Amino acid sequence: MVVKQATNIKAVCDRDALVEAMALITGVVAGRTPTPALQCVRLSGEDGRLTLAATDGEVALTLSIDRVDLEDGGEVLVPADKFSQVARSCDDTTLTIVGDGDALHVRSSDSRFKVFGFPISEAPEILAFEDAEPDFSVDGAAFRGLMERTVFAAATDHSRYAINGVHLDLQGSQIRLVATNGHRLALSMGPCDNNCEKTDCIVPTKAMTLLKRLLHDGGGTVSVKIDNGRIVFHVDNGAGCTSTLTSNLVEGTFPPFEDVIPKDLDRKAVVNKDALHRAVRRAHLMTNEESRGVKLVFDGTCLKITSRAPETGEAEIEVPIESFTGDKLEIAFNPVYIMDALKVVDGDDVTIELKKSEKPGLIRSGSNFVYIIMPVSLS
Repeated sequence: MVVKQATNIKAVCDRDALVEAMALITGVVAGRTPTPALQCVRLSGEDGRLTLAATDGEVALTLSIDRVDLEDGGEVLVPADKFSQVARSCDDTTLTIVGDGDALHVRSSDSRFKVFGFPISEAPEILAFEDAEPDFSVDGAAFRGLMERTVFAAATDHSRYAINGVHLDLQGSQIRLVATNGHRLALSMGPCDNNCEKTDCIVPTKAMTLLKRLLHDGGGTVSVKIDNGRIVFHVDNGAGCTSTLTSNLVEGTFPPFEDVIPKDLDRKAVVNKDALHRAVRRAHLMTNEESRGVKLVFDGTCLKITSRAPETGEAEIEVPIESFTGDKLEIAFNPVYIMDALKVVDGDDVTIELKKSEKPGLIRSGSNFVYIIMPVSLS
């Protein structure tokens, strides 16, 4: 077997582009691990571009920078956090990086760094995005919106493994993302270009969060392949730069979420989103760990929101209701859960649908977002 040696890469990089890329890469690398290579970034120079790649063994990211003058190709493997810190510490508009065996020299006008790395042969393998037809593709800005409206609701309790991720469901030309922690559920849907009949899987929250960051500028197209327990997201921003995010899928079965969406709600209120958000935020001030709920009283043209906490105080805020059908109802919710949803939905108004004070409530925004929230007891 031929052992691959590190070759001497040399490039002049746009400092801001490098810092931005490394901010994404450091979100992938492992925190604590007995394998140092899983805390490293692999720098590769080829075809006039600098490519960065890293993995924690579960999620992998490869991205390219074209704002670079590549003098010599090659590869080097260095600790991601330390290289990122060095790049951020320099003030110049460009940085020169030069490979030196298993180390990397970083130079600015007034600084010289030498970052010790590891043999390139220790770099973990990262799945590439092949040229074969993807399972589906979706507009980058639209997909980011879908993730914004669902990822926040995913569970963080690792004992509930199957809901520590986002359920991706594909039917016809519609993609649906669903996330839940058992106390709330967010469902967002939108169009896609589908090349397969039907698919569903659970994508880890970490992968979805990283993909959301990759799409921060709102442009490009995301092509997706699902195969052999893994999902690959290939992002083409349309300006010649690409990135590929690969992740193992979450094993297990996602809860039958369609069964928990209430269908017989007979009270419906339309409320201005921003006014409701401000009111809930103020009512939240008078809650504590023992009294986390805020009470919502729907009655005609007025929504009254109240809260109280022993030894803290009380709050009462009124919000106009634009329209209301049904009888008066009092119900209590976790205010954080309400605010989380209101922060990500589009449009000026939201529709709140209810049945009884002990039954789940539902928040809608347009026809593409549904949010279910369980009530809490204030007694």
